[in-house]
Amino acid sequence: MDALANMFFSGDSTVAVLGVMVFLAVAVAAFGVMAGVHARSVVKRRAAAISGGFSEDGSGGGSLRSSSVNAAKRLIDYTTKHYASVDSDDTKALRRRLIQAGIFDPRAVGYFFVLRTGLAVGLAFAVFAFLPMLVQNGSSSFWAFVGCGGVLGYLGPSFYLDKLIGKRRQEYRSGFPDFMDLLVVCADAGLSMEASLERIGRELADSYPTLSANIHMTNLEIRAGRTMSDALDHLSDRLGLDEARSFATLIQQSEELGSSITDALRVYSDDMRHKRLSRAEEKAYSLPAKLSLPMMICIFPVIFVVIMLPVFVRLHLGMY
Repeated sequence: MDALANMFFSGDSTVAVLGVMVFLAVAVAAFGVMAGVHARSVVKRRAAAISGGFSEDGSGGGSLRSSSVNAAKRLIDYTTKHYASVDSDDTKALRRRLIQAGIFDPRAVGYFFVLRTGLAVGLAFAVFAFLPMLVQNGSSSFWAFVGCGGVLGYLGPSFYLDKLIGKRRQEYRSGFPDFMDLLVVCADAGLSMEASLERIGRELADSYPTLSANIHMTNLEIRAGRTMSDALDHLSDRLGLDEARSFATLIQQSEELGSSITDALRVYSDDMRHKRLSRAEEKAYSLPAKLSLPMMICIFPVIFVVIMLPVFVRLHLGMY
């Protein structure tokens, strides 16, 4: 017993034993607090699940992620209510641009306003935070860069939207003559306009998927009870092509006047084919003018150096 007491109550051993006892006490207290908090959270989760406001996996209204999602939804709903629902000319034009870009969500205008404002503030703050490493805060150029960052963030979504519209419009312009040719073939085979549109939408799905999707939407509108003229008008608005608007006007006038739709489609298809050939010839003829500047910058200096370098070398050697 004396040896055991000497071991525990000697100088260094006493400090070690006290440290172990303190660690055990703190660990027991920590585990007790964690067990109490866990039990309380489990009780709250089950109570909220019973009331319908919380799910068993913890993804309900009490989680941070769910709160963030709900806040974002409320912001989108507020923006849609106060800005997107206004029938002003600018809002209508923006909604038309979004549809032409392939964005059909009814809350897309609200998303656009929130994204544009967030990017403007975010880029301006990013420039304000990181630019002092290169430029002094008090200089006038510093605030100019901050303003340029905000303007770039504000205009960035519009530029991206225009890029999407241009890409889709290029596909529409390339596929619309094929659409007209197939429509003439279907009309010659005796199919109705609705059946022709449905068949052409399936045929163009691999080559022109976005054009096929718009044709399918036109079929759905016709099935829902909309007239052929209105459905084609909406198709032309979604495509944003003058050719599509002329096609809708052609079908409407043919129905009103009682003329042959097949003959009108054949004439219009030939016109579309000539227009596509004219665009190809125009691109071919403009190619030399477009290549002149790269040739002057990249090729002519090299040719000049290759021609003049031997003369310069001979003159330089002749001087010696």
